[in-house]
Amino acid sequence: MMKILWTDGSADPNPGPGGYAVLDQNGNPVRLGRADETTNVRMEGTAIIEAMKYAGEEGCEIHTDSQLWVNILTQWAQGWEQRCWTKRNGKIKNLQMVREAWRLYNKYPVKLCFVRGHMGTELNELADIWANRAREGETIKGEKDEKSNC
Repeated sequence: MMKILWTDGSADPNPGPGGYAVLDQNGNPVRLGRADETTNVRMEGTAIIEAMKYAGEEGCEIHTDSQLWVNILTQWAQGWEQRCWTKRNGKIKNLQMVREAWRLYNKYPVKLCFVRGHMGTELNELADIWANRAREGETIKGEKDEKSNC
């Protein structure tokens, strides 16, 4: 049975300190992390990557309010890979992260579900709260506050 996960990322200011969160279907955080200097886009991508790693072989359905990352993985990355990781009209931003996300997306069973952010969807709102708490240094009980390099 696929895990149902909710993800979000934040940076404030953007760019600036950031955090990400991955919640299970009951709203419990299963992955949290932070970075000193990052962007919203990088934290959203990190959350999705961490969700795929967390679910592993079991697979997951990821609910995210990042339409950009949904599009990267479901529409654009395959073509970029076929063109040796280039775009027709410029450089691919966050290429290392895009490649890691694409590798995991193809390795594990993953379904991406876009949800509009800040529209009252309970678990999306909770993921946002946890991403902000992670940005401020909160961790899951028993884990160290390990900063990412994102």
